This record gives sequence, C-alpha cells and structure tokens, in this order.
Amino acid sequence: MSQVTTLDARAALEAGDFAAALEALADREDAGQASPDWLELRAQASYGAGLYEDAVAAWEQLHALHRTNGDNGQAARAAVMVAMLLLIDAGMLSTVRGWVRRAQRLLDDDADTPVRALIAAVLAYERFFSGDLAAAGRLASDAIRLGERFDVMPAVAIGRTATGRIAVLQGEVEDGLAQLDEVAALLMSGEVDNLTTGMMFCELVCAAQSLLRADLAREWTDAMARWGVAGAFGAIRGRCRVHQAELLRMSGPCDAAEREALKACDELRPWLRREYGWPLVELGMARLRRGDLAGAEEAFLGAGEHSWPTHPGLALLRLEQGDAEEAVMEINAAIAHPLDAPSKEWPPFGELRLAPLFDAQSEIASAVGDVAMAGEAADGLTSAAARYPSPVQVATAELAVGRHALLMGDAQAAAEATVSALTKFAAADLPFDVARARVLLADAYAATGNAAAARFELDAARSAYALYGAHQRVAMLEERLAITPAIRIAIPKATEHRGVFRPDGSTWIVELDNRTARVKDLKGFRYLRRMLAEPGREFHVLDLVAVESGTLRPTGVAADGLPMLDDSARDAYRRRLGDIDEDIDEATRLNDLGRLAKAEVDRQYLVNELTRAVGIGSRKRVTGDSSERARTAVARTLRYALDELATQHPLAAEHLRGSLRTGTYCSYSADSLAVVTWTL
Repeated sequence: MSQVTTLDARAALEAGDFAAALEALADREDAGQASPDWLELRAQASYGAGLYEDAVAAWEQLHALHRTNGDNGQAARAAVMVAMLLLIDAGMLSTVRGWVRRAQRLLDDDADTPVRALIAAVLAYERFFSGDLAAAGRLASDAIRLGERFDVMPAVAIGRTATGRIAVLQGEVEDGLAQLDEVAALLMSGEVDNLTTGMMFCELVCAAQSLLRADLAREWTDAMARWGVAGAFGAIRGRCRVHQAELLRMSGPCDAAEREALKACDELRPWLRREYGWPLVELGMARLRRGDLAGAEEAFLGAGEHSWPTHPGLALLRLEQGDAEEAVMEINAAIAHPLDAPSKEWPPFGELRLAPLFDAQSEIASAVGDVAMAGEAADGLTSAAARYPSPVQVATAELAVGRHALLMGDAQAAAEATVSALTKFAAADLPFDVARARVLLADAYAATGNAAAARFELDAARSAYALYGAHQRVAMLEERLAITPAIRIAIPKATEHRGVFRPDGSTWIVELDNRTARVKDLKGFRYLRRMLAEPGREFHVLDLVAVESGTLRPTGVAADGLPMLDDSARDAYRRRLGDIDEDIDEATRLNDLGRLAKAEVDRQYLVNELTRAVGIGSRKRVTGDSSERARTAVARTLRYALDELATQHPLAAEHLRGSLRTGTYCSYSADSLAVVTWTL
C-alpha cells in the first residue's frame, strides 16, 4: 500500500470522514499481505463507519500479523483492542477475558509496559461488570498508575472513572461524584482520545442516573452533547441520544422521549450487540408512559431477545394491560433473581440496582392491595435512599411509604409522606412523578372524607399527566372525575373545531382554528388522511402501506430483508464460542461457580443468536418480518411529516401528535385532545 494512501486514510479519519477513509484504504494489496498500518487504519475506519465486526476482525488480523512478525508487544496491544471493543459494545465478558489472556501471554511477567496500562483498564471494568468491586478497584489503581507513567491517557481516564463509580456503589456518594466531576474536566480538556472520551462521558451520566440525580445527568449529558458535535466516534452519538431520552422520560414531553429513543435505536444498531437491549428498554418505557402498550411490548420483548433485563418496565406493562397477577409474579421474580447484564448502564449489584424494581413493586402492590408486598418495597427503597441519598431517591421512598401507610389504613401518615415526596418531585421538575404523587394524595384525602381536596388533587394530576403526554392516564383520571373528554378543548378561542386536510397537486392544504398552511406532499400525510377519514379505527401498518402504495399488500417488504447476522458476524460469533469454552474450562478448574454461570449465559446467548440467524438447511434468516419493518417505517414517516407540518402550522401538528397512536396498529383518536371534524 502506498504512503499516499495511508496519509489520505489518516487525514480522513482525523476529519471524521470514515467512508472516505475506507475508500482510501480500498486501494491496497490483499488482506493477507496487508501492512500493520493498513490494518490499524482499517480497524479504526470500520468502527467509525458502523462496521463493528469488520473493526474487530481487523484488530484480530493485526494481532496475528504482529505475532507472525515476532512483535509480541504490538500483538498484545492489538489483542487488548479486541478486548476493548468486545467490552464496550458486545457485553461478552468471557470473550473479553479470552483476549486479555492472549495479550498477557505475550508480555514479560515482570515488566511494566504501556500495554499493561490498557490491560489493567479493561480488566478493571470486566471486574466491575462482574460485581467484584475490590478487584476492580485494585485494577483501576494500576491503570491510573501505569497510564500516568507511560502517558496512556485512555487508561488514566478509564481507571479514574471506575474508581469514582466504585466509590459511589460503596456508599461514598459525595466523594465518588467529586471524582467523577474531575473526570469530566479531564475529558473536556481534549487530552483523551475521542472513543474513550465518549465512553467515559456515558459512564458519568449512567452513574448520575443510577442515583436519580437528574441535575448531574443533565449537566454531564449537555457536556457530552457539546463535545460530541465534533468528536462523536462510533456508537457515542447514539449513546448520548439514549441519555437524552432518559432525561426526557423523566421531565417530558413523553413523545419527545420516544423520538429520541427511536433515533438512538437507529444510530446504535450497527454497533451494539447484547447492549442493544438498552435503547430498546428506554423506548419501551417511553411508550409505556405515553400509553402505547402494544409498542411498549414490542420494545420490551425485543430487549429480552438480546438477553437484556426488561424489568421493571415489562411488569408495569402487565399491570397497565390489566394482568395484575402476572405483574406481581414478574416483579417479585425480578427482585428475587435479578438478571445479570454486563453493562455500564446498570449498577452490577446491590440496592441501587434493585431500587427501580422496588419502585415498581410498590406501585403494583398498591394496585392489588398487597400490604406485605408494599411494606417490603417501602423498606427496600428507604434503605437505598439512606445509603445513596438524593432528593428524588428519597421522594421515591416516601411515595412507597405513603402507599404502604394507606394500605395499612393510616391515611394521615400516607398524606404526610406523599406531600413530602410531591414537594421533592416538583422541585426536580418531574411532572409524571408529581402526577403519581397527587393521585396517591387524592386517595389519602378521600380516605379521610375530604372529597373536595381529593378532587383537586386528581384534577391537578390530570393536568400534570396531560402536560407530560401520558394520554392513557389522562383518560383514566377523566373517567374517575366523570369528565367528558369532548368538552375539554385544548385548542383555544373556539367551541367547535373544523379542519381541512386535503391534497392539492404536489402540496397539502391544512386548515385548523382559522389558520391555513400549505405543505409539500409527503407519504406521511397520506397515512394521516386515511386515519382522519375514520377516527378511532385501528389500522394495521401493512394496511396503511398498502393503501398508500395502491396494492393489496406492500410489495418487496419481506423479500429484501437483511440477514440477521452477516457472514463476518457469524464467523466472529463462532470464534467467540471458542473463547467462551476456554473461559468455562478455566472457571471449572478454579471452581469459580459465579464466573462459570455467567460464561454459560454468554455461551447460550451466542448459540441463540446463531440459531436465530440460520434457518432449516442452513438458510440465512433475515431481520424484520413485514409487520415489524412496516411498523418502524410508518412511525418514522409519520414523525417526519408532522415535523414538517410543525414548521408551517404548529397548532395542527401539536393536535395530530397528541391524537395519533402508533405501533403495529395506528389510529387517530378524535377525542384525545380536541374534537375536530375534518374535511378531506
């Protein structure tokens, strides 16, 4: 490969133009004769372009090439980079350990080297994910010491971040957060490479979110977003979107949280493997709160297929679906046997990990009237709030205490605890939680015979849910308050609303509330017109596509599906099975039952992925049946059309967003926000 090609590829990489870098690298000798420079550039460009398995394969090839050339130090470094990518995006700890072992075998046991700094950093997080905080702390210290000695800044940043997170999990919350704040300053200094910077910013936000410190999460997410405009690399931008979706789920509006989660799913698809369950769960939570139960179930089940923890979301979904018995069984099982998920997004163990489950258990116990279960949940949350204090953590515990007190018949104690929680939720600007607290407070007032105060709280809760966008809960409270939705008009200055929504050549005319807009023709407007013609009717997404395309069923939807795993991914998964088998053998020799169990889970995950990807007779299966692919396409098309409409007619766009239900079945609900008679 020519020096000019190498320089062109390197310049494109520095500019963040990964496609151009790959194009420059295409003019090369065969991979079997590739130079070390070409392979390393190929690995970096492939990762940046979303070719995850190609990136891992390039590092693997570089490891083999250096070994052939007798350069054990560089071979060890390439092995550590394989381990790093597997740690970041695959969540397969057995394979991470396998590649670290390869690196260690190539190094002098007595010699400190820059590569050992990276090994310590990778193993620190491997131990952190495995729940071994003592070993993780020692390895993080080694990463910092060696990283500072050899100027390996990724190891320093990873080690310091791990040290801060460990301090938090050990109950040293303020000290841990102070350390993480220092990490944020280091990351913003520009001394650390882009990949490590993005991943460690993600770590900071995860630490804040686990403590329900939305203030810190917002601060660090904003910093991550500002840095990420120019520096986002690989999966970082998508991870930042998930954090934005998490914060929007807390503060509202809920439909904005769903949009961010969907964008995150799209952006993270090329990189994440097992961890792809993370954005799917966030999407499910946003849909659950919005009231799209079918869409929430699709997201949660999709996360489950990636062996990702789906609770508390799935248990709460069962409650909303009216299956209280199943909700109780699922949440109790999740607390008794929490699912291991090696992830930066989940605390590896302990009360912080269980706190969201206890919150859901409290809500479910209140709904079914289970006093004992409500007490267990309140005790668990109170303990977590004492060890990991934050205003929202304390408020969540107080809400659970209030629920338990009300079930015990002590309405006064319930009201006192709930008022305290309500005050903290309001101060943190969390409208959904404010509404939850107001409903409980209304129940407490009703139990004391104060009907007027109860009605006031219910009406205030309804307003908070409406502001947030929890349409199903709004409808439930309206029914409870005996309010007819048709008389609650969200659009001002009119008692009757008539609108126009019709095509006119290459444009659409949209009229509502004495305002007219003309917008360009988009496919989403044709879907909308079909639903406006029959308010309340549920249209299967395949029927919407069929109507728009003029066919009985959409053509080409199933036939052009993408392979669930491409050839390189299938080959890589088979190689990783060998790494896992080696890890299982070592765990068996050491009688390490915990490590053995987790390695078996990793192995089963890979086997399941390979089984799903290959059908009868070794035929490749494809992703996305026609319903799933159409659901995603229709939702995206509708969002785009409404975004365009909002630039010309914000009021009409707002009404339609609030009135649409999307998922496998889509509908326009005529009475969700205002009654409008449309001329089509």
